[in-house]
Amino acid sequence: MKNKKIKTIFVCQECGYESAKWLGKCPGCGKWNTFVEEKQEAILTSTQSTRQLTGFSSGTFPLTDVAVKSFERIKTEIKEFDHMIGGGIVPGSLTLLGGAPGIGKSTLMLQISGALSKVGTVLYISGEESLSQVKSRAERLSISKDNIFLASETNLENIVSAINKIQPKFLVIDSIQTTYHPEFTSAPGSVGQVRECSAELLRIAKSQHITVFILGHVTKDGDLAGPRILEHIVDTVLYFENEKQQIYRILRAYKNRFGPTSEIGIFEMKSSGLIEVANPSLIFLSENTINVAGNIVTASIEGTRPLLIEIQSLVARTNFGLPRRMVSGYDLNRVIIIVAVLEKRIGISLDNQDIFINIVGGIKIKETASDLAIACAIASANNGIACPDKTVIFGEIGLAGEVRAVSQIRERLAETEKLGFKRAIIPKSNLKSLNFKGNMEIIGVTNVSNAIQAIR
Repeated sequence: MKNKKIKTIFVCQECGYESAKWLGKCPGCGKWNTFVEEKQEAILTSTQSTRQLTGFSSGTFPLTDVAVKSFERIKTEIKEFDHMIGGGIVPGSLTLLGGAPGIGKSTLMLQISGALSKVGTVLYISGEESLSQVKSRAERLSISKDNIFLASETNLENIVSAINKIQPKFLVIDSIQTTYHPEFTSAPGSVGQVRECSAELLRIAKSQHITVFILGHVTKDGDLAGPRILEHIVDTVLYFENEKQQIYRILRAYKNRFGPTSEIGIFEMKSSGLIEVANPSLIFLSENTINVAGNIVTASIEGTRPLLIEIQSLVARTNFGLPRRMVSGYDLNRVIIIVAVLEKRIGISLDNQDIFINIVGGIKIKETASDLAIACAIASANNGIACPDKTVIFGEIGLAGEVRAVSQIRERLAETEKLGFKRAIIPKSNLKSLNFKGNMEIIGVTNVSNAIQAIR
């Protein structure tokens, strides 16, 4: 005899913290006004057992007796995507693709489905669009319709039934926020629904060896909507990190159990879909302004790929008592440190100047090797002296004004020379172990003052 017990709880929509009463501030994540009332229905039996849609359990074996299965990565024919996830898709993996509304998640996933349909059956579950809408997009993208099955469904039980019937090799869920578990009374997209549906999809991927792709929405702050546990469940987390208004879409791997992290893939949005950009450095430097004060080119490493990126700086006298520091594409706190070093160690007066920093192309630089280029760009804009043409600058800055060594120096210089640059200003400590046989003029500097003198 089963007895149903319904209770009301309050769940934080940011971290999943549960409370018996409403709280203004979440004790788990510290966010305010994130608790939402949810009804929780528990089915009590004599054994307190719960039913799972998919059973997945392995026995216990000694580590020495466990066999390692070799696998071959599956190519999607989209080179940028294959490169950023480590060379191809791992069979039986669970991948999360997140991004702002309208940025191209469904478009990219449909293009990937078209490529994967040549390898095996693809089941595309759409909870946001009708079948005709999905087909209309597929025709616009010129995607092969063979071996692709569509379903407009949000009920997880019906999705599992379709999987058991079709037995696909690849499964796409668009999106996890619209999918709901019928045994839970909370609304689709809530913390409980996202957690349970994702856990069920994980069991499907591992027990039936199906490669699963989950599309997810993001909040206004750019974080994935739903509990953070979703990112821990999946094998790979991919995010579109820029806005849909920009032509170039940057897809970054934030987590990857089968390959390197922090890799990026750069795509251009066109009417025919997302087109991969073969040489991103040429895109970021296509409109490089020559002989303009405040413009510096730096070499940044994104994952394993070197990119040449233009940094723009503008220094103008402030009209207010407190000067502004506005930064796009770089860490604001890092720029404030660089400005303090320029004032204290170099003697450049910036306390009454507004400073604006822009990383061209909408890319966000994560590493600190661009510190020296930003410092030189600020000094160049402040003094009105343009950096010499065909010059690249990179290096990390310490609080004493010293220039510290950076990693992967040979890869940066090789990419720089390939694009026609003739001169590089780098940390002097990198010259000791430099294994570069190019024809570039390489200038080693020990502090920021030396670098500023070099660009003069």
